[in-house]
Amino acid sequence: MSLRRRTVGFLIAAGLSATAFAPPAGAFEGGKTADRGRSVPLRVATYNIHAGAGMDGVFDLDRQVAQLRSLDADVIGLQEVDAHWGERSEWRDLAAELAARLHMRVSFAPIYSLDPVAVGGPRREFGVAVLSRYRILAAENHEITRLSTQDPDPAPAPAPGFGEVSLRVGGLPVHVYVTHLDYRPDPSVRAAQVAETRRIMARDRGHKILLGDFNATPDAPELAPLWKDLTDADPGAPTFPAEDPVSRIDFVAVSKADRTGAGRVRVRGAAVAGTLASDHRPLVADLELRR
Repeated sequence: MSLRRRTVGFLIAAGLSATAFAPPAGAFEGGKTADRGRSVPLRVATYNIHAGAGMDGVFDLDRQVAQLRSLDADVIGLQEVDAHWGERSEWRDLAAELAARLHMRVSFAPIYSLDPVAVGGPRREFGVAVLSRYRILAAENHEITRLSTQDPDPAPAPAPGFGEVSLRVGGLPVHVYVTHLDYRPDPSVRAAQVAETRRIMARDRGHKILLGDFNATPDAPELAPLWKDLTDADPGAPTFPAEDPVSRIDFVAVSKADRTGAGRVRVRGAAVAGTLASDHRPLVADLELRR
């Protein structure tokens, strides 16, 4: 599938020393030293950053930078990302700033893109993003069904914010998707989003990785269709709320082999980092891309 190039940059700036991330003993089984003849290692993470605010409600991007750096991930999916959105995030472009401070490339996929407050100012945007140590070859912001939080009387309708990037890792094509599914108790919108997610991902060939906040637990009926195509990188620990978490609603999910036997991604280990830098905890996974 040919992807429309969109909102991709390579930004470099000075960094901040990170707090060490110590996964549970045995969580990772040497993903960085996998048999390079048959597989390529890749560490990925997903993190809902709560627009830069911690569990205490205080905006503090420094502690999120430190936490993300400590994960040492090659690719990171982010949710609830502000770009010049408002006072809660100091009108900053969080996607660009995190990429710069982590020395990574970025692709930002807005869910909402509103007119600027002042004429000539940047648009007020909120959405999801992918950070990558690998060059982003192409990117697209797909539409899926949403109930707008900006409309006082919303109806389900197609809207952007399902991001996809195309990478090449160790010579292998990789598609990375980042999503934020509907949060409401009624699962009907999530069920529609899952169906559309599967259709979009089915268009692509090769290795596929889906990162995101699904706002549902792994056994939720509306998520069941995903597990026909994908393997859940189960860390065996909850991710939400960050303080005393009780539910795992954040996911790394990877492709199974297709009919030709290609595209398989193996999960070597996964873990949840204990941090209050957001209202979610980040999930990190070591993967192998099978040749």
